[in-house]
Amino acid sequence: MSKYLRVTAVLTVALATVLVSAPASASTTTSLPATLNLPDGFQPEGIATGPGPFAYFGSRADGRIYRANLITGTGAVISPAVGTQSLGMKTDQRGRLFVSGGNAGNARVIDVRTGAVLASYQFAPGAPTFVNDVVLTSHAAYFTDSNKAVIYKLTLGRHGALPATFETLPLTGDFVLNPDGLNFNGITLTPDGRALIAVQSSTGFLFRVDPATGNTSRIAGLTLVNGDGLLTVGRTLYVVQNRANLLTSVKLSKDGRTGTLIASVTDPRFDVPTTVARFGDRLYLPNARFTTPPTPTTPYTVVAVRI
Repeated sequence: MSKYLRVTAVLTVALATVLVSAPASASTTTSLPATLNLPDGFQPEGIATGPGPFAYFGSRADGRIYRANLITGTGAVISPAVGTQSLGMKTDQRGRLFVSGGNAGNARVIDVRTGAVLASYQFAPGAPTFVNDVVLTSHAAYFTDSNKAVIYKLTLGRHGALPATFETLPLTGDFVLNPDGLNFNGITLTPDGRALIAVQSSTGFLFRVDPATGNTSRIAGLTLVNGDGLLTVGRTLYVVQNRANLLTSVKLSKDGRTGTLIASVTDPRFDVPTTVARFGDRLYLPNARFTTPPTPTTPYTVVAVRI
């Protein structure tokens, strides 16, 4: 890691200089809790924020969904255990939570007001599969599978109607499947919103993906091994490098075809963070604690860092 700038402090100037858009409601987030407690034994992985001052977390142990109030720090389970994993997730403005189902090879959409399952999709009928993360556009949801050279696409209908079926996009171009490690993991949008960006965890390579065809092109010069959750803010791409306990920022071109490493930072509260989401002037990262043997009483936290 000698090629990175390693800073053992809360995110400060290094990341503040790369935020393009002014943070919404920043004045209301200056006194928010810096650390959130999740239920003991929860084993978090994914995070989604909004609408409003709420964050959602999925359990990789049993699939529960936990909602936290980012103002008070309090929360509760809104969707019970389903016996399968809940990994990467995103919310939309209609109050729906799109959830990746991990080794169950599926996804489901949850009403955040009631916890009811609105729709479910079985992408892959059996192993090897690992539906890991999801990103939303105004017209589709795209899911990665860390064990397959594909992306799954849900094309939304009029007024965001959920589809009855899904589409599987084969990954072509520069991407090469690594049979011995995690492949596409985190996924986000390019700054112009016209394409996708995904990280191959085992190699650390970042790829731009055509959302219509699945054709990939590697973003040259960037290798972020253990890359996990991704977040685009303006032209800045944030990459969580889980087992390295790093949050790395990359300055992208508008179309996402090129990128330049800005900085990698850490925080003493990081304990294998996996994903990242934004609320106001803060980024929130759940600690998955992959290096800690899980028990029913193992504590788990979410770390908030200032942009």
